[in-house]
Amino acid sequence: MRERQVSQGARRAQEFEAFVAGAAGRLLLAATLLTAEAPDANPRARRLLTLALGHTYARWHRLRGEDPYDCARQYLAVRFARAIWHRPGPLRRDRPVPRGPLAALSPQERLVLVLRMYEGVAEEQTAALLGLPVERVHTVCDRATSLVLHPVRPAGPRAVNAKMAPS
Repeated sequence: MRERQVSQGARRAQEFEAFVAGAAGRLLLAATLLTAEAPDANPRARRLLTLALGHTYARWHRLRGEDPYDCARQYLAVRFARAIWHRPGPLRRDRPVPRGPLAALSPQERLVLVLRMYEGVAEEQTAALLGLPVERVHTVCDRATSLVLHPVRPAGPRAVNAKMAPS
């Protein structure tokens, strides 16, 4: 009996290692987009990834028939959502300023956009995962997409000087 448990544990570890080898890069990119950190400096994203992979490994033997990637992605999104919605507060000084490609978006906009556009999760599934109405997910996604495609640029010094110049 003991040998059987050991061999099952070894097989489980090998399966999980193969999963991590194939999925960790994509999950890390999703986490980096969520946290709006730079790809080369992303400690919050790496922590999110570690937590998601740990959660997935803990459930590995119960995932029969389920996609482990979906499990990890769902945990990643829910963990991020809890962090932004249950502890909003002002920006802390010890938290780095977002510098990633989605830094101009709010955390909720980043979450919806990453799930919908990067991960390809349907609106209904995204809404159910986040506990939001489908219409809200649609609106947030449209707004976030618009902001990414057409960013609002602050007025530069030339625009200010032109306004101040005498005619």
